[in-house]
Amino acid sequence: MIRTRFTEEFGVEHPIVCGGMTGLGTAPLISAVANAGALGFLTALTQPTPEDLVREIERTRELTDRPFGVNLTILPTIKPVPYAEYRAAIVEAGIRVVETAGSSPADHLPDFHAAGVKVIHKATSVRHALSAERKGVDAISIDGFECAGHPGEDDVPGLILIPAATRRLSVPVIASGGIATAQGLVAALALGADAVNMGTRFVASAEAPVHENVKQQIVANDERDTVLVFRRFRNTARVVRNAVSERILEITAREDATFDDIADLASGVRGRANVLAEGRMEDGLWWAGQTQGLIDEVLECRAIVEGIVAEAEEIIAERLAGLVAH
Repeated sequence: MIRTRFTEEFGVEHPIVCGGMTGLGTAPLISAVANAGALGFLTALTQPTPEDLVREIERTRELTDRPFGVNLTILPTIKPVPYAEYRAAIVEAGIRVVETAGSSPADHLPDFHAAGVKVIHKATSVRHALSAERKGVDAISIDGFECAGHPGEDDVPGLILIPAATRRLSVPVIASGGIATAQGLVAALALGADAVNMGTRFVASAEAPVHENVKQQIVANDERDTVLVFRRFRNTARVVRNAVSERILEITAREDATFDDIADLASGVRGRANVLAEGRMEDGLWWAGQTQGLIDEVLECRAIVEGIVAEAEEIIAERLAGLVAH
């Protein structure tokens, strides 16, 4: 068993996290992650209303008696999100840990901390992580350039970003981006992290609520099968290479391109419906990291977590220890 400051402070068996993923962070996946001894996060805004979130929390509790959390992503939107109501729903439901992402969590921290809720904030740079620590978050999830989703605009990979963060932060650090294997877990611990976050690896799990075509495409893809879109809008996102993402790159290469030119192609609703739900792999934008090149099969969450931990223990106890000459 691998014990870290993260496992001790957050009350989980293994130093592995499944962070919030829009459309995927629902009861079937998150309960399976929890039952495997890792910490998973329901995505609050995947649920249409705070009341729906409460029902999803209850549904998750019917499937697991182990700890899990809720992700609350804070972003500017055309239609205002009732964040205060979602926050109140999380607190009233008795959730003990929240993952925040996007904008500063400062407005939410007083209510969460008053209720005894620990807050993990996702950041893509050391400066933003330090800012969140000063505001009072309980842990940082630091997202390297290899990650799916939004890696920020600094293009710093995990091998640099993780130790750059851990040497300056005093709160526990979760290494995120580019991790899907035991080697990644051991490397992150060596770089000073207290846990790892895996997204793409859990999408390619038996319990992930996506079409089987999605899971098999992740297995078939390699580390080159992602592209960076939205860079010209300073909202860089790493997505899977397919017909839609390639078309977005073509359009946004024009000097006069605006987001309106790609809005239909980039629609999250389209991607979730056409790709994640129906398995039409070339007909929508969808998200996965460079770790696609490290994923060889679809497994149950328990097999993923237990396999990674067992192999990591072996690497630490045998291979690495054997390298030290006395």
